[in-house]
Amino acid sequence: MSQTTGASYASAGVDIEAGDRAVELMKEWVKKTQRPEVLGGLGGFAGLFDASALKRYERPLLASATDGVGTKVDIARQMGVYDTIGHDLVAMVMDDIVVCGAEPLFMTDYICVGKVHPERVAAIVKGIAEGCVLAGCALVGGETAEHPGLLGPDDFDVAGAGTGVVEHDRLLGADRIRTGDAVIAMASSGLHSNGYSLVRHVVFDRAGMLLDQQVEELGRTLGEELLEPTRIYSLDCLALTRTSEVHAFSHITGGGLAANLARVIPDGLHATVDRSTWAPGAIFDLVGKAGQVERLELEKTLNMGVGMMAVVPAESVDAALTTLADRGLDAWVAGEITERGEKATGAELVGDYAK
Repeated sequence: MSQTTGASYASAGVDIEAGDRAVELMKEWVKKTQRPEVLGGLGGFAGLFDASALKRYERPLLASATDGVGTKVDIARQMGVYDTIGHDLVAMVMDDIVVCGAEPLFMTDYICVGKVHPERVAAIVKGIAEGCVLAGCALVGGETAEHPGLLGPDDFDVAGAGTGVVEHDRLLGADRIRTGDAVIAMASSGLHSNGYSLVRHVVFDRAGMLLDQQVEELGRTLGEELLEPTRIYSLDCLALTRTSEVHAFSHITGGGLAANLARVIPDGLHATVDRSTWAPGAIFDLVGKAGQVERLELEKTLNMGVGMMAVVPAESVDAALTTLADRGLDAWVAGEITERGEKATGAELVGDYAK
């Protein structure tokens, strides 16, 4: 008489033991992100953060954001490099939070995989933890989900959510901006984590390039350039608020420089950014030429070499640039705030890029 075996979670493709192993491997990295306010360790149902630490605020405002890193994860998958994509995730979340002047407090992550490879998941979390250290926040928890049948065995995606805090009367934004303010640009580390659907189409489908291809103008392989982690500006921006008067920040992500800067420009005012004040990195020129992508299309998709912008009063420019230089961040005055004319939009780029 034949004996049948009942279905199980494992036979459906979910390996609980592999998930447990991944948790064990990631614990040492999560521990490196801990702040004094964090209670408990990894493995609970919820991360705990001692809110009594906020008593020093008169009127604390909690700022929250959530994001992912888009199709850049496919570059990491193809290259088999998993310990940098977490930097991108933290940057996309925490640099949105710091825009309002908030100090990053804690973050949680969500990693979805087709099959749990413990070392691979731990490498992803290692990158997230390192990013949290750079942002000054704690990684208080997360979730690793195995989705066999929905994702291929090597496929994965990451997302995260974060929380920060700012004093109400220190909140930055459009209502602080005035005519005559200067717009300071902070250099990006490259493409960051936006526009990869366009970039991948151009370099792979149209140009037929390979990830391991050495590209002279980049000074490294294409894959190394595409995986360059997104710069995390959180602590730089907070340092700026301590040493200079800052009216607003703008995180340059999807939509490009002008569209993101316009989000913090109030009605009646206009931001003009002069392209001649900087030269975009070689990767931007490569994408434009390889795909015959028009400049305006590039500018509304990619950051063009600027990852964060600060709007400061003219008298604070020198102090702001000194602070950023002391922190090793390339920054420059790229534009100004003026009265809005009849045909003006919230923000625009003028002139030609420097060579």
